[in-house]
Amino acid sequence: TMPIKNLFKNCSYYWGFAAYIGYHINHPLYTAPSLNQMYGGLAGFILCELGNFSIHVLLRNLRPAGSKVRKIPYPGFNPLTWMFGLVSCPNYTYEFGAWTSFALMTQCLPVGFFTLAGLYQMSVWAIGKHRNYKKEFKDYPKRKAIIPFLL
Repeated sequence: TMPIKNLFKNCSYYWGFAAYIGYHINHPLYTAPSLNQMYGGLAGFILCELGNFSIHVLLRNLRPAGSKVRKIPYPGFNPLTWMFGLVSCPNYTYEFGAWTSFALMTQCLPVGFFTLAGLYQMSVWAIGKHRNYKKEFKDYPKRKAIIPFLL
């Protein structure tokens, strides 16, 4: 859930970028990437979306129904959740990976701009969440916020 005041900002962001990207991808001078590049990007996109889904399922199952107990998220048996061993917010890591894959798949500079804008915003959120985890849990494991080994 988000405050209603964010509705205009979020819709403008997504719709504005969708129009910008759509214009370039549908422009008569647009050069489509090779099939290998497109399928490679698609494979990366699907993998990252499955990773993102796996992280959300793990986070949903972290707290028992009706409970307010907060726990440190750890990797589960699903290999796509192992990113929790490296970063505090792997859902954002996978989101960035999905949009990077889409940028490779489309070979479109505006998609790259969208990806970087999203990475910036998700990094702000991840750093805040990482800081809160370390404050709340004294035994919080050593991890980065969003990008393994870097940020």
